[in-house]
Amino acid sequence: MANAGQKASGRTSVWLDGKVRRSGRGGGQPSGLDRDRITEATVRLLDAEGLAKFSMRRLAAELNVTAMSVYWYVDTKDDLLELALDAVFGELELPDPDADEDWRDQLRTVAGEYRGLLVRHPWVSPLAGTFLNIGPHSLALSRTVHRVVRRTGLPAHGITGAISAVFQFVYGFGTIEGHFATRAARAGMTQESYFRHAMASATRSPDAAEILRENEEIMTARGGDTVEEMRDRDFDFALELLVAGIEAKVRTTPRGPDQPQ
Repeated sequence: MANAGQKASGRTSVWLDGKVRRSGRGGGQPSGLDRDRITEATVRLLDAEGLAKFSMRRLAAELNVTAMSVYWYVDTKDDLLELALDAVFGELELPDPDADEDWRDQLRTVAGEYRGLLVRHPWVSPLAGTFLNIGPHSLALSRTVHRVVRRTGLPAHGITGAISAVFQFVYGFGTIEGHFATRAARAGMTQESYFRHAMASATRSPDAAEILRENEEIMTARGGDTVEEMRDRDFDFALELLVAGIEAKVRTTPRGPDQPQ
């Protein structure tokens, strides 16, 4: 989703000033390299090692070239991270807003796709809040979301609020989910084992143990045999609450002459 965040340095975006149209800076580029290959390697490294460990030197080693060779194709590390961010947004399978399909189903599809992206690539969360997100794949997501939400029947002044309610929820949910999976992996544990370990540790704190006892009935009613199933149920229920809220708002808001009936 498009975000107006910028770094304090005042940089704008790799997608401006014709940067992405350059395949290199003229003669003498390292053989066997191109921007797509560099971007793909960046995504692999970010998935494997995380954002904190990523560096141009580490990327160059992965590509078996010198760090200066990478700079034939990108000006800065931030430019490369921005390219990687938009590349993974290209994984999203977006619905066609013009198709004969209920907006509710399309909204569920987009929300689920975005959640999956955040879980698969935990480094997306901080980067999505850092850059302008005006690459082609990010803009495709934004365009689809706006067109789907416009079909709900909400008044124009409520469109951005509805988008924020749904997709800031998805952003937060997917971010926490992805970071939990990362912590489990770094501990060399499955998510199930890590969850049980965390719960066992929490019970050693009297205050935390009391809260867990108070919520035991809720946790039991929540259902799900695995961490993933519990999360799926929570996500689906929360999303349905938001859909129901949109439906209720549409019913109680007078429609203008240019709004869908």
